[in-house]
Amino acid sequence: MSDAGTPMIELRGVSKSFGAKHVLRGVDLAVARGESLVVIGGSGTGKSVTLKCILGLIPHDSGQILLEGQPLTPERRARMLERFGMLFQGGALFDSLSVWENVAFRLLRGPARRPRAEARALAVDKLRRVGLGPDVADLYPAELSGGMQKRVGLARAIAADPQIIFFDEPTTGLDPIMAGVINDLIRELVTEMGATAITITHDMTSVRAIADTVAMLHEGRIRWRGPVSRLDDSGDPYVDQFIHGRAEGPIEAVR
Repeated sequence: MSDAGTPMIELRGVSKSFGAKHVLRGVDLAVARGESLVVIGGSGTGKSVTLKCILGLIPHDSGQILLEGQPLTPERRARMLERFGMLFQGGALFDSLSVWENVAFRLLRGPARRPRAEARALAVDKLRRVGLGPDVADLYPAELSGGMQKRVGLARAIAADPQIIFFDEPTTGLDPIMAGVINDLIRELVTEMGATAITITHDMTSVRAIADTVAMLHEGRIRWRGPVSRLDDSGDPYVDQFIHGRAEGPIEAVR
């Protein structure tokens, strides 16, 4: 049993290369229990690779990944996966399944398996929590707008009441109004559930709406980490250039 001061997730010197390409070069990052951390950085800086290493989708080359202070062995990762939810960048809904079956996907199989009627009732309740009525439950993803699909993805992410939630570019492809709705929903749900959240995004509006803490990943290392309230006066020229979208600065734009 870990004490309250032990990070929920911690990376110590995590490195990952693909052939001669060094993507992560010794990432040190800790996420406290109940903290909402947003990782920012340019394309190709290793944000998605970091998430994939935590999830075990790809193996890291060196360093340690810890869950509640203990090394994340395959057995412990399997237990972690039972406690986590994820909102994928493109929604990743199953076209052949109805909306409620998408939301209840993990409730219909695996360790969290529930009777079908109970799983449907739980799915309808999660849809309600993201602002969708029961009339949506029997529709299929193709019948929904992009914003509604994102809400369904969010309902699926919280279906099993996870302790850890990952958000991969949660507002990609949405108009500014719907993006604001999704940001508000994420903030509300994470706070309500007391979940530990890690979000990766380029959207600075999302960063300010979702984050307790922000970490900038640059050239495979954490360049800066601090509370979202310090983002505008971080004192770091890389952070300053990135959050204001300036072409000129220490970050070289790929032309």
